[in-house]
Amino acid sequence: MRITIVRHGKPDFEWRRYVRGSEFRSLEKAYDSAGIVGNPPKETFNLVDQHKCIVCSDLPRSIQSAKALGANTIHLSSAVFREMNLPYFNQVPIKLPLKHWVVLLRSFWFLGFSKNTESIATAKYRAKKASEQLIDLAAEHSSVLFLGHGIINHYVAKELLKNDWVGPRNPGNKHWEFGTYEYPRT
Repeated sequence: MRITIVRHGKPDFEWRRYVRGSEFRSLEKAYDSAGIVGNPPKETFNLVDQHKCIVCSDLPRSIQSAKALGANTIHLSSAVFREMNLPYFNQVPIKLPLKHWVVLLRSFWFLGFSKNTESIATAKYRAKKASEQLIDLAAEHSSVLFLGHGIINHYVAKELLKNDWVGPRNPGNKHWEFGTYEYPRT
């Protein structure tokens, strides 16, 4: 059995801007509705032909990435495979570069702050459930291509490794990067 985890293509979203902390609710909606720009590299493009089952989150950047790879059929698209969103404050007038906010808020999330999003414990549990679904699909189809997101991909990979799958510790952080995991026993 084989599961390949791919990070989606580059989102059609402008990161170079200053924003107030109180703007994150609308930024999250804009980011979650964004599609992708550009084309996948050839090594990633060839993955579709090597897998019998295609899985995505239900966000446009994940679905459009599958289509950009040439997937004619998406076998499963579900919110369980969504990215682990950032927490945010409702009333913060401080204006910073968006990328600084992302680093700051993600650090707070890892430390336990989860206002307006799921806790890290809940997110890890969701990743466990996502990995179980991928394993079930791999048992049924022998090979699964999962087009996910940065942090969820990392935690799904951790779950696979915990369950005796063999593959890289990290499936890749950059857009279109991937890692392949195989189950050595049948």
